[in-house]
Amino acid sequence: MSTINPRRGYLLGLCAYIVWGLFPLYFKALAAIPVLEIIAHRIIWSALGGALLLLVWKHANWWRELLANPKRLAVLTLSGLLIACNWLLYVWAVNNGQMLEASLGYYINPLLNVLLGMLLLGERLRRLQWLAVGLAALGVLQQLWQVGSLPWLSLALACSFAFYGLIRKQAPVAALPGLVVETWLLLPAALIWLLLNPQATSAQAAFWSTSDALWLMAAGPVTLLPLLCFNAAARHLPYTTLGFLQYIAPTLVVLQAVWLFGEHFEPSKLLTFALIWAGLLVYSVDAWLSIRRQRAVALPD
Repeated sequence: MSTINPRRGYLLGLCAYIVWGLFPLYFKALAAIPVLEIIAHRIIWSALGGALLLLVWKHANWWRELLANPKRLAVLTLSGLLIACNWLLYVWAVNNGQMLEASLGYYINPLLNVLLGMLLLGERLRRLQWLAVGLAALGVLQQLWQVGSLPWLSLALACSFAFYGLIRKQAPVAALPGLVVETWLLLPAALIWLLLNPQATSAQAAFWSTSDALWLMAAGPVTLLPLLCFNAAARHLPYTTLGFLQYIAPTLVVLQAVWLFGEHFEPSKLLTFALIWAGLLVYSVDAWLSIRRQRAVALPD
């Protein structure tokens, strides 16, 4: 059994969230390729790369356990469809000047997880959790009042990822084998899409002699690297600590959106962000207090 190493855990966790936060740079490099084609190749190269990793990575008996419980395959099919939708929305947002909306979705996500836990899993919210969710809801309603429309893209990203996490809990499979199964279940759809679109950029022989072909093939490693770092970090850090690190990714997306890609931070959007950031601060304080209470209870008299 490996020794717990918090320093290594923090470094691996930072690596995972920084890579996720820098995803826009990668997808911007593929901006000339249609979004559906990018997603098709992300599925293909993630499936192949993940399968190769499983040949050398030790995940004992995962396939046998999966076959012994067909319900898990059905759950992973549904979760695969949700993560594919999430990928599609995110890449579309990045390559259509909606990175701020995308980042807002991932700021909303942890608060939505709390709300879903109450509505669907029967979990009871503490007072500070209620306040955090209320502030996030106020932020969304503020945009509806100021702009006249809800941040649909942000909500769709938050919902797809929150439901993905919720559904994955119903199939207790490790993250890497789970992603491999999800992508292999989606693989036929990705291949069929490419076959039905002979005019696609990557369907042209000349494309594979360009640098864009290498960028597209990198979709597998780019998807798998942060996941592997996250899995390794989770072995050295409490899950709540990883939860605090998750804000790094959307924050990096915001910084890139404003400073690198010139997206405008409108006053109404800034107020929405401020309310949701306030909700996340309250949520984080509540999580920290909860950890302290648990440690106090665990300490012997």
